[in-house]
Amino acid sequence: MQQADTPPGYRSLVSALSAGQILSWAFVYYGFSSFVLPMMAELGWSKATVMGANTLGLLVWGLANYGAGAAVDRGWARELMSAGCLLAAAGFALWATATQPVALYVSWMLLGLASAFTLYEPAFNVLTRRFPGHYRQGITTVTLVGGLASTLSFPVVSVLIHALGWRGALWCLAAAMALLLVPLHWWALKGLGQAVPSAKPEPERTTTLAQALRQRAFWWLTVSFAGYSVVMAAFWAHVMPLLASKGLNEAQALWVLVVVGPAQVLGRWVFARFGSGLSLRLLGLVVLLAVPTSMLMMAASSQLLALAISACVYGVANGLVTIVRGALVPEYFGRLHIGRIGGAMSGVGMLARAGGPLAVAAWLLWVPGYDGALLALAVLGGLSALCFLLAGRPPQLSR
Repeated sequence: MQQADTPPGYRSLVSALSAGQILSWAFVYYGFSSFVLPMMAELGWSKATVMGANTLGLLVWGLANYGAGAAVDRGWARELMSAGCLLAAAGFALWATATQPVALYVSWMLLGLASAFTLYEPAFNVLTRRFPGHYRQGITTVTLVGGLASTLSFPVVSVLIHALGWRGALWCLAAAMALLLVPLHWWALKGLGQAVPSAKPEPERTTTLAQALRQRAFWWLTVSFAGYSVVMAAFWAHVMPLLASKGLNEAQALWVLVVVGPAQVLGRWVFARFGSGLSLRLLGLVVLLAVPTSMLMMAASSQLLALAISACVYGVANGLVTIVRGALVPEYFGRLHIGRIGGAMSGVGMLARAGGPLAVAAWLLWVPGYDGALLALAVLGGLSALCFLLAGRPPQLSR
């Protein structure tokens, strides 16, 4: 019995979490935008109505983040992430049957909970607590694989929609979450109660959430990542209509979006290969400035190649921001309470992020055209980089 409860080793756990993240991000997060236009065409709902469901999901995600982090701190990661996959399956199933907005909104409440329970943050917390000696490498690997989620999502969902309709596509996503990812997480996350000691033990910082809330760095980092989250959420929720407004057909839009995934992976691979001695703070500042740069590039052109280049810049930056956030926060606050601290920080970001898609939809009611919205997102991205700079350097551990 004891052997059956023995947790998988480092490579097995990282591999399982990587597989779970690429599918969860592809279906639960990136998939939404592909369903916007077919839903509007069949049901006659406005863009604001459809985007409101995504906004509600992001709001629930933000509210649930702290509880999810606390669950990981208490050793409940296995139950948490497995339940998240079941909730995602239920959300997709309800969405597939929706004929009124209320069903769509309830489905996205479930998907918001699923996001808090399964996407990146719990996986990062598991690696940080389980492997304190090399969690940064684990986070880099998970995000390296997860970076292909957008590349997987848009073509796969498009094929499913064309073959089965948007409702049939959602049933397929529900089946994948329930039949593939629930067993995967239940197996991979067994017996994770103890950390694996590092070969070179490092001094430990024991910052609690209450102590972190009194530190300037916590709030500057929180505001910085919240602003970045708003930009990312607004961009991905509107990306298909945005590219259509540039005159691209569906095939051309998919070609542009497919670039994002390999660009994320390329940025993460370069970091994994050559960035071991690089300052995470310097890297974070550079990539946070690259995000608004990509928005400006996209606003300035309607040419296919130029849009693909801007998507590539965005992909590299987006991929590296995830690594920076996952690995830098423990350097500021330690890893012992990282679930609660990271959950509170990302919870604030998710609450802000929830307004991104709806804010852009409201903007378009007053100022038709996506270029102005992209300029506004670029300004917000620049402010996020400034807040990151104001957070200062991580404190040095006393030895």
